[in-house]
Amino acid sequence: MEKIYLITDIPGYTPQISRLISMMNYARYTTLEATKDLTIDQLDFLLDTQCNSIGALLLHFAAVEYAYQMQTFEGRELLEDELLEWGPALNLGDAGREIIKGNDLNYYIDRMNNVRLRTLELFKEVNDDWLYTEEKFWYNKPANYYFMWYHVFEDEINHRGQIRMIRKRLS
Repeated sequence: MEKIYLITDIPGYTPQISRLISMMNYARYTTLEATKDLTIDQLDFLLDTQCNSIGALLLHFAAVEYAYQMQTFEGRELLEDELLEWGPALNLGDAGREIIKGNDLNYYIDRMNNVRLRTLELFKEVNDDWLYTEEKFWYNKPANYYFMWYHVFEDEINHRGQIRMIRKRLS
């Protein structure tokens, strides 16, 4: 975290993957800062019946990253057992509100960290050319792995805005 404000080379990774990781690390750092010291009740708080909890959003970050690991490194969608584990966090909504609650902050941080550690190991096995691998993506449009991994942390940044708003409204 000493070099959190540097988008730079990281030993063990190719240059573009290093920069991607640098951006992912900064997004995660700011997420952790935004959720520091939250209690279980605060993590479970719902603004209304359509809102996601902060805890659900944190688990969503891990689920999205896990799903992109499967898609880009294994070339597959989530299996049935993986959907049972990650589906509520991936899709959020009613299932997320019903299932994702009662966990302390360390639970969510551990889940995010475990998925991230695997991402970092997987990134060591590929090079910058891999980032430009193309396949059909949303709405059957061409996309490359660089965009997909950009979306992993872009989604986190987007939802972190929700987290900050919810935190301001905690009772």
